[in-house]
Amino acid sequence: MARITGIKCIRTRRNGVWTIVKVLTDQDGLHGIGSASDMYNAEAVVQVIEQLLAPQLIGRDPARIEDIWQSLNLSGYWRNGAVLQTAIGGIDMALWDIKGKEAGLPVYQLLGGAVRSAVPCYGHAGGADIAELKEDVRRLRDEGYTVIRAQLGGYGGGGFLPNEAANLPKNPWSPHKVFDERAYLQAIPEMFEQLRVEFGPQLPFTHDVHEHLSPIHAIELAKRLEPYGLFFLEDALPPEQLGWYRQLRQRCSTPQAVGELFVNPQEWTTLISERLIDFIRVRVSKGGGISSCRKIATLAEAFGVRTAWQEGGENDPVNQAAAVHLDMAIWNFGIQEVNHFRPEEREAFPGLIERSGGYLYVNDKPGLGLDIDEAKAERLLGDGWSRTAYHQPYALDRKADGTLVRP
Repeated sequence: MARITGIKCIRTRRNGVWTIVKVLTDQDGLHGIGSASDMYNAEAVVQVIEQLLAPQLIGRDPARIEDIWQSLNLSGYWRNGAVLQTAIGGIDMALWDIKGKEAGLPVYQLLGGAVRSAVPCYGHAGGADIAELKEDVRRLRDEGYTVIRAQLGGYGGGGFLPNEAANLPKNPWSPHKVFDERAYLQAIPEMFEQLRVEFGPQLPFTHDVHEHLSPIHAIELAKRLEPYGLFFLEDALPPEQLGWYRQLRQRCSTPQAVGELFVNPQEWTTLISERLIDFIRVRVSKGGGISSCRKIATLAEAFGVRTAWQEGGENDPVNQAAAVHLDMAIWNFGIQEVNHFRPEEREAFPGLIERSGGYLYVNDKPGLGLDIDEAKAERLLGDGWSRTAYHQPYALDRKADGTLVRP
């Protein structure tokens, strides 16, 4: 029987935005890796792992995944916060990786086996204007994506006004541009009108609101987008305003996907059980790992809700692998967000998930199927990196009067 002998946190990617957890055992060569990446609170996650969680794990049997998850979740007394959930999620993934290696099976086989041959994913199309966006959509369609997210530039794009076009106060707080809800409400339906004229009614599109709208305007946007047949509208409302999904569901039929910011079961349980959403989009590490997200998927299946695990461009290959193994074994899977990695990043994570066209493929190696080359991962950090000097808060948008826009 294997025993856990150590927990190691590995910071990697440029400026250390990725955190990989490595769980070591007393069996020669047997270890597991998991994702504990948090771009904005990276060192806080590391400290929780090293000071609170790791000492509890030394000497324990890594096969007791559920008992370990439950004990770690309660060990800080206060629970369900983003930092703690990410720390537990990374360890949980690593334990499933170990279990798969001990069994000689990929993780999805341990979760019940494949229910599909590959995992459909969607491409992210963007452009500074509609002409650039159309060109990007065309590129992704030709690459084989069957679902495409369409954005006018970054999140909130279409709603930003240059200062000279906005009615700013004499003492403006927005140095370059401001977000205007009415401009956004006008631009996004017009964007989809032009995309449908160009690409016809069959190509499925998604769009990410990124919680930029007030609740009533989010409902108005969803209603205006009904004629364009979206695959889903993503994160129309922030976690603070989830009660509005009842009114949104009553007012329109645009499919809703939400969950990128979720870390607490109280955030997703009611939305699923009252059938107020169509896709649950929790990031696997933020939801507490494979163990927790498998339960989310089971709950969602009972109420006709599909999964669309969140990834995001700052996320790492290990979290993507965990998501895809869940996708392979979950009947009510919907679509998977995809990440793209540079050649040197791929070399640092041998065996990472492969994409071809609009599908992701597992490699059937035991566990999560990938590993980390620590020497190559260290080189990804770049010159002058220091974990104590790390500071990368989320960039926030403002309205004309200076009011912050919730991400």
